[in-house]
Amino acid sequence: MQEEVENKSVTLAISATRLTGRLLKAAIAKYLAHLKEKKLAKNRDSPVIPHGKQTVKELAAQNAGMTNIEITDSNIKSFERVARKYGVDYALKKDATVSPPKYLVFFKARDADALTAAFTEYSAKKVRNAQRPSVLVALAKFKELIKNAVVDRTKRKELER
Repeated sequence: MQEEVENKSVTLAISATRLTGRLLKAAIAKYLAHLKEKKLAKNRDSPVIPHGKQTVKELAAQNAGMTNIEITDSNIKSFERVARKYGVDYALKKDATVSPPKYLVFFKARDADALTAAFTEYSAKKVRNAQRPSVLVALAKFKELIKNAVVDRTKRKELER
């Protein structure tokens, strides 16, 4: 915890008899330049390779050979969860020229086995969800039953002897 606070806090020590706005501005500019130089040096040492979902251009830049498959389902978020679970590097491209839009999933050729496993799990999940009855449909049915039910709410005061 203390280490996090130390890493996030900035100490700026300036020795001057009279602190002016210009001197403070120059000190902060020098500190920001130092941070920028440090960040650039870090990026030069190790290039960052994106993983998971990325653009087609980033995927092509990795020179790993790309293949693609077609998905017609519009619920692509559930596939993204499964692909993230299997660690597949992929890119989604929507083809809107067809009336029901279809999606092209580009992935690295070496990830073919992982993507096959991800698609089998994804399709099993879709089949399992299709077999389960919808809760909203059942709720609407029960609402109609309650709405149509006639409840006699008149109070009767009768004396039985």
